[in-house]
Amino acid sequence: MKFAIISAGEGSRLAQEGMALPKPLVRLNGEPMIERLIRLFLRQGAESVAVIINNESEQTKTFLLHLQQELPIELIIKSTPSSMHSFYELSSLLGEDKFCLTTVDTIFQEDEFSRFIAAFQQSDSDGMMAVTDFVDDEKPLYISTDKELRITGFHDEPTIDTRYISGGIYCLGPKALLTLQRCMQDGVSRMRNYQRRLIVDGLNLQAWPFRKIVDVDHVQDIAKAEEFLKEENCCKRE
Repeated sequence: MKFAIISAGEGSRLAQEGMALPKPLVRLNGEPMIERLIRLFLRQGAESVAVIINNESEQTKTFLLHLQQELPIELIIKSTPSSMHSFYELSSLLGEDKFCLTTVDTIFQEDEFSRFIAAFQQSDSDGMMAVTDFVDDEKPLYISTDKELRITGFHDEPTIDTRYISGGIYCLGPKALLTLQRCMQDGVSRMRNYQRRLIVDGLNLQAWPFRKIVDVDHVQDIAKAEEFLKEENCCKRE
């Protein structure tokens, strides 16, 4: 199974708030966010980890090229207009098997993620998406489901059927890449519109609840993410 990381954003909000490091290299409890994700994926059995960064990310590029000497990283350097376009650039490295995709600033605990990956590997669904009822996003994508937690829709605003929001972790199969290709051909933009297209195309998508997922978009989010990850370490010791 392959894993991929979208890390092609500018991290402009962090920079405006005084963060000198590019977002992928921001440290959480001493470890750069992107390295934490790569090593976590490898512990989950990743054959390789595909990463996309933008053309302006010289510090991140240098860091990953050095890390590439030790770890199986496939690196794409290209600026893109949206995360969906970044996903498309990565798609050529994902082959024809199941894969897991996330953004570099999506922070989750490894034990929950491990159960999520195991469930997807055993599932016959076309995709499984991490969801949470913990809302920590400026523009959350709300998800409606049926009683069996099959995803029935993606919404910009909450509805009576939207208990969860998207956690930004996508486990998908080959059919999802066909939808991605059609989205590109049709001029669709934004990851949430791609997800809506998955439903239109009739893919069987399952929601997998996480207790909590946080994003690092602002400087104040760094401390919150570090505390969240420390909770996992405390639980392991207990």
